[in-house]
Amino acid sequence: MTTPQQADTAARLTGLVRSLRGHGLPIGPAETVDAAAVLDVLGFTDRERMRAGLAAALLRSEGQRTVFDAAFDLFFPLGVGTPEAVRADPPAVPDDPEPPRFGRPDPLRERLRERLAEALAADDRAAQARLAGEVVEAFGRYGTGGSPGSDGWSAQQALGRLAPETLLARVLAALRERQGAPDLSDLVLADEIRRRIRDFRAMAAGEARRRVAELRGPERIAERAVAPTADLVDFLYAGRDQVAELRRTVHPLARKLATRLAARRRRAARGEIDLRRTLRRSLTTGGVPLRPAYRLRRPARPELVLLCDVSGSVAGFADFTMLLVQAMSEQFSKVRVFAFVNRTAEVTGLLRGGDDPARLAARILAEAKVTGYHGNSDYGSALGGFVEHHLDAVGPRTCVLVLGDARNNGRDPNLDALRRIAGRARRVFWLNPEQPSLWPTGDSAALAYAGVVEMHSCRNARRLGELIARLLPV
Repeated sequence: MTTPQQADTAARLTGLVRSLRGHGLPIGPAETVDAAAVLDVLGFTDRERMRAGLAAALLRSEGQRTVFDAAFDLFFPLGVGTPEAVRADPPAVPDDPEPPRFGRPDPLRERLRERLAEALAADDRAAQARLAGEVVEAFGRYGTGGSPGSDGWSAQQALGRLAPETLLARVLAALRERQGAPDLSDLVLADEIRRRIRDFRAMAAGEARRRVAELRGPERIAERAVAPTADLVDFLYAGRDQVAELRRTVHPLARKLATRLAARRRRAARGEIDLRRTLRRSLTTGGVPLRPAYRLRRPARPELVLLCDVSGSVAGFADFTMLLVQAMSEQFSKVRVFAFVNRTAEVTGLLRGGDDPARLAARILAEAKVTGYHGNSDYGSALGGFVEHHLDAVGPRTCVLVLGDARNNGRDPNLDALRRIAGRARRVFWLNPEQPSLWPTGDSAALAYAGVVEMHSCRNARRLGELIARLLPV
């Protein structure tokens, strides 16, 4: 007979698995059964040990751990309601109930900031966790309870009141006084303090998510508040940290795609069945074609040309794709990369320079002549310039990938130039980081270009990998 505790544990585990699947993690029944066995063996006495055990049973790569940790904290929270330490010693409310005005100090805020500076200087994680609960308790509540769903907790609101980033100088001075560090180490110390502040912000965000999950259910909050894995981040809306994480996934993804392309190449080398030779062989087996014969192919590796829009928000998409293709360059006999905003320039040499990937887009804009008399995208002018100056890069063995959102600012799309490229190339594919529902809107010429070449929506790294593995010729 199932006890209420066992039923609650099963509901929490299955909810966690559903949430992780919803964020793109490949978790099947076997992994779920393993996770249940982990809980049976480890129990609930040591939460961090339980977290590590479930991660080992459910995850397949280190990059999935961030999503797992955020979801785990929702379905297996450290506590319920206000943390016990905060209940035992709640933030002191000043005697003067009047809210602080402009220019008037807030005593509660100043006390919390002072204690946080001490905890950051000592790198006291337990004190920081308690302070995260106090800060959310003091400043994070919103709503009046007048209507269902109007109440909640906001880490952004709480941290905006506390402003922990402004404590950098105070903590740095405290560390120098404690450690006697020379001035030369200030830069290193400042980076360490910023890391501790980021960790504290994450604690406060986790505390606010936990409280909101109690009000509205962990499934709903996990769907909306847990950040996706790097390969599912939308190229057009990726933040700085997410872009940096994307760059770290370039080489693992390139190795995976190279393996897939090599397997496709091996299969393609077998060619089609040679009917005459197969029938001749079948004479030795009574007319039964047990050993089919194939027309063997010796395909040469294809050439690849990238034509990339590096303007505005699509620059991150083009940047990542260029780095990925450069990491896969051994799979092609030749790779040439061209960038444009409204003028086209070859940037193959910049990719081979071995420079910091984070500076690639800035180097292209600074060193390559990708803009003319204005700084707005002009696909028609860029395609025309490519045809005029670089059409010899395209031949019968060339696959061309055009990367961009086709937002042409109302200018002539120059479809004839794209037709000339398609007429010379083996295949031409257009990868668009916008969703198809946006293609007919605003100044987009996507539908016009899609009438000339094959266009695919490509919004994240996972989709990009799937398209490259499926579309590129071998």
